Amino acid sequence: MGLALPISKWYTLSKFGARRFNITSSWNPGSGHCYVADRAMAELRDRWMEFQGIKNWEGLLDPLDDDLRKEILRYGEFVEAAYRCFDFDMSSPSYATCLYPKSSMLMDCGLDKSAYKVIKNLYATCATRMPRWTKRFPNLASPQSSWIGYVAVCDDVEEIARLGRRDVVIAYRGTATSSEWLENLRATLTCLPDDMAPKNYDQPMVQSGFLSLYTTNTQRDQSLQDTIREQIGNILDKYSDEPLSITVTGHSLGAALATLTAYDITNKFSDAHIVTVVSFGGPRVGNKSFRCQLEKNGTNVLRIVNSDDPITKVPGFVIDDDVNDVEEKLGTAHVAGGGGMPSWLQKCMEDTQWVYAEVSSVMVIIERIEEKESYGDDDVVVVAVIDVVVELW
Repeated sequence: MGLALPISKWYTLSKFGARRFNITSSWNPGSGHCYVADRAMAELRDRWMEFQGIKNWEGLLDPLDDDLRKEILRYGEFVEAAYRCFDFDMSSPSYATCLYPKSSMLMDCGLDKSAYKVIKNLYATCATRMPRWTKRFPNLASPQSSWIGYVAVCDDVEEIARLGRRDVVIAYRGTATSSEWLENLRATLTCLPDDMAPKNYDQPMVQSGFLSLYTTNTQRDQSLQDTIREQIGNILDKYSDEPLSITVTGHSLGAALATLTAYDITNKFSDAHIVTVVSFGGPRVGNKSFRCQLEKNGTNVLRIVNSDDPITKVPGFVIDDDVNDVEEKLGTAHVAGGGGMPSWLQKCMEDTQWVYAEVSSVMVIIERIEEKESYGDDDVVVVAVIDVVVELW
């Protein structure tokens, strides 16, 4: 099944080695007739739970619902903002921090009409230290803790009315520092800590590096997990009497952290309302038990992946019957499960801690990317994707 998705995307590689994410929409909420705008507003307000995945996006993907497309693009802009806010310049005293003050962050990075207010900056701490010999090379310098995203709450009355609820966004950028790349390489599965693992349930496991970035703290820096739990607890208390959605979004490493964050929120807070992940180009995160617990907690996950992006096909391999078709379409090596594999062999493979599971059966696969030639200074390469084809199942 294929369909055209009329959007434009850019992936930019800069001289600092950073992968910048940009997603834009041609939709202009201020244009068109009032009747059309009012009708669109009413449809979004009345159907927002469907767009947040309460019915697993049934009937919205083929063909792709136009309002859902706009919502995907809107959350992509929050991820783009996370990249724009990050200081990639290794020679800068503020390297790996946020370029803008919290009070004007979204406005400064181009989302002045977002109607959201940033309430918290997010930092991730790496447990893995850079080798001593890297100190000889300034380009490999990497702080232990880096700014990785933000929490924003919709506080505009008109936008809340349009959305049909107050929306909370947690947005993450992708890998940017050398220490984060080292964490990405720690790809074996590890058990979740006791406060994240449910009792009387098969042991959920996740990628070691992702868990480390989420849970590591220092004497000076609070862990990303503690910050998220503190902020979500405050938000749930403050807005307990009104409709609320929590949307966690990110690209690449940020997509993995978004999934882990949503898992932790739904596992920690029984009154967390609707929690949805909208991830872009994310890798695998955990094993089958992790996926099952994610679904049991009611977390909705919508993955947008590029069929040519190797990040979406790693780490590890899968042995689940229900993802074989996915793996074949993505061109990823997999091992068939069920009757095609003896139980003892499957057990041996699982014991290697390299057996992952896709966290969602709902994916939007982007194909037929059109590349443009390099241009400009500083070795900037722009790849444009226009009218891409999306394959859904």
